[in-house]
Amino acid sequence: MASGRLGPGALPAPGVANLRAGPNMQQGIVYAALAYGLWGLFPLYFRLLAEVAPLEVLAHRFIWSIGFLLLILAVLRRWAWLGPALRTPKVLGLFVLSATLLSVNWFVYIWAITNHRVLEASLGYFITPLANVLTGALVLRERLRPAQWGAVALAALGVGWMTWQLGDLPWVALVLAASFSMYGLVRKTAPLGALEGLTLETMLLAPLALAGLLWATSQGLARFAPADWDVKGLLIASGPVTAIPLLLFAAGARRIPLSVLGMLQYIGPTIQFFLGVWLFHEPFSPTRLQGFVLIWCACALFSAELLWRSRQPAAPDPSA
Repeated sequence: MASGRLGPGALPAPGVANLRAGPNMQQGIVYAALAYGLWGLFPLYFRLLAEVAPLEVLAHRFIWSIGFLLLILAVLRRWAWLGPALRTPKVLGLFVLSATLLSVNWFVYIWAITNHRVLEASLGYFITPLANVLTGALVLRERLRPAQWGAVALAALGVGWMTWQLGDLPWVALVLAASFSMYGLVRKTAPLGALEGLTLETMLLAPLALAGLLWATSQGLARFAPADWDVKGLLIASGPVTAIPLLLFAAGARRIPLSVLGMLQYIGPTIQFFLGVWLFHEPFSPTRLQGFVLIWCACALFSAELLWRSRQPAAPDPSA
């Protein structure tokens, strides 16, 4: 569900001056809110493709995304990065890894939507910011502040409560959060921007996706050829549907401070949550509600601490 230097963890912490709302920041808020809002509405889109196997939807998503992204690059005339990237093994290795993590995230998400697990998918994206923080601590040895540890502990308690009471580990949520946080970590260290990085990722996986679709078609397993034109249109449109929110996010993230982005990131999973409960009528027992409440408290603590930190004066530079 993301690309580029994804997530708040990829952005520098703002000072107080950054929080003054000017036209540039207002534009950034609109772009980021639109991106998260579109991601929140994704269940409506992918539920329309329930008759198509999730793996086939994933393949179409890569194939039509690369076509759309190459068109954007052609319009912008931004090709200078491609040759050096393809000739650098370290860059290719990083993006093979990020593309693999992205495909895992997309596949599990599509599977969850088409198998009536929208609530669990929303849970995954509620805990993703906390997974980002925990990944930074475990992999990058970053030191967590007490409030961050408290938020992670509350989220873990919520997941543990639901697992114990319901007897079923919310693996969809955990895989979505883990794959997305690891993807963000890889992309944070990668040298390409959002548009270029997503293009290279889809470029690396599109040939495999195309080969898989051709094989499935030859075996009579693919749904694209016999499907009605409305389904064909939805599969083709999965390219722009994938890329447009990512580009909006990239445009917004450059214009707004970390604290604002941290607040906006819950728009998506909140929309998904309400879709799961009110529109798709997925089971929402008191036990599951209790687990969600713990995780919402964790999100509130995380966001409040982020906002408080953003309002503190910047520390003086000792080298000045």
